Amino acid sequence: MPWLRLLRWKLFISHTLIIASGVLVLLPTAHFLAAANFAPEPAASLSPDAAPTDKASVASSAYVQSVVDQALLISAFAALTAAVIVSLFVSRRIVEPLQELTVVSGRLAQGYFRERTAINSNDELGALSQSINQLAEALEKTELRRLGLVADVAHELRTPLTTIEGYMEGLIDSVIKPEPEIFAMIQHEATRLKWMIEEMALLSRAEAGQLRIEPKPIALLEIIKQVAAQFQPQVASQELTLTLDLPPTLPQVLADPDRVVQVLINLLANALQYTPAGGEVTVFARSLDFVVQVGVRDTGIGIAAEHLPHIFERFYRVDKSRARQSGGAGIGLTIARHLVYAHGGEIWVESEGIGRGSVFNFTLPFNEPIAN
Repeated sequence: MPWLRLLRWKLFISHTLIIASGVLVLLPTAHFLAAANFAPEPAASLSPDAAPTDKASVASSAYVQSVVDQALLISAFAALTAAVIVSLFVSRRIVEPLQELTVVSGRLAQGYFRERTAINSNDELGALSQSINQLAEALEKTELRRLGLVADVAHELRTPLTTIEGYMEGLIDSVIKPEPEIFAMIQHEATRLKWMIEEMALLSRAEAGQLRIEPKPIALLEIIKQVAAQFQPQVASQELTLTLDLPPTLPQVLADPDRVVQVLINLLANALQYTPAGGEVTVFARSLDFVVQVGVRDTGIGIAAEHLPHIFERFYRVDKSRARQSGGAGIGLTIARHLVYAHGGEIWVESEGIGRGSVFNFTLPFNEPIAN
């Protein structure tokens, strides 16, 4: 029967069975004890010539036992009735919150992330309700960031596409002369489109755990210097200072050089993006126990304490207006985190607050453990 699968009826039946088991034990036990305590004298004293008082005693014992049995039956029926009422009440108090949790979780699964439960009890059900509400809140924030990303990506894709379309129409209609500068502009916008598509594809693979990592022993100092050299034109155009604070030597690390370059590019691009003219960005490295730590320090706008735990979350951006103006979509740091984790390293951010800059650090394991 399908109704037997419901938790409410399972609780009711279990409570009823417990009371029924008690009644079944109580009745025979009480009957046996009553028979033993109110039993008449031995058969020798109950001869045909026995006194009338002896017969009265036997009748009295039988009457008392009958009364006890009747009282037990009435008590058992009353206990069973009370058990049914209490069981229905308790089952309802337990099952109704669970039904509410089921409805809310189902709505969350359908994408209604604003749903919340209203269970405020101080028991396990209340704790479960709070956990579901926290999950719903996290899902809602992620969904809002996703929607923001969709809007930003649409905006960023529309700009180069509009530029390319406009120049191509001008070339086709002979309004614009086919000069090298025009083709260079079109190529630049196409490169922007390609970069954005590759970043989105990389994020998708990272979220799915499908990043391909081909680690090998590499000299980290050379990679850091190469990446820093790539950013020199941007540093000069933004009137910034890029400094390298590197030791003479570093142990080799076991990593994929292309992926390490990607991490450094994302961190440096982020630092340059949020550092105003006249500021300084420093890349440093040092050897620790079994890992090499690399950091990117800037004198930029800094990060408030409430934003620090979320910096590496996908689509998260501290200043949405600045990010949109500079073309950021909020996925560079997320990609960097996945790339570092894929190498078995750690990544974190430090900041003393707004206007006091920030430091992004990550670690990579040594190629070989240091012998004791």
